[in-house]
Amino acid sequence: MAGWADFEAQQPEFASRVRKLMRSRKHLTMATLRRDGSPRISGTEVQFAGGQLTIGSMPGAVKAMDLLRDGRIAIHGPTHDPVKSGSWRGEAKIAGRALETPAEGDAHAFWIDIDEVVITRLNEARDRLVIESWKPARGYRMTERA
Repeated sequence: MAGWADFEAQQPEFASRVRKLMRSRKHLTMATLRRDGSPRISGTEVQFAGGQLTIGSMPGAVKAMDLLRDGRIAIHGPTHDPVKSGSWRGEAKIAGRALETPAEGDAHAFWIDIDEVVITRLNEARDRLVIESWKPARGYRMTERA
């Protein structure tokens, strides 16, 4: 796994596009694992600071309890409806492990140790799906699907 700074150093252009997609709206969706192993979807906000991708949580929130028990996390950036905007910029996703870091008061804060980053978008002709991904062990990859 790698921190945001590691990803950004290895793939600066790709990281810039991921950051732009993740920041295109304030609220994102994250998935955590409940005590019984089933998925939980929650809203979240992300921050890019000090070379880290971080999230926060109110004290005692169930998503924070999930992450303290099992740090596996997936974050899905906002997507924009192509009908409304006229084009689809794609969507970004990050998967990894959340590690607790000091926070103010009783709040929870986590930085994300990244296992995978993905952008899904359309090609220039808008007739194929393009999947760009990066993993620390294998680096960047791009594939297209009809």
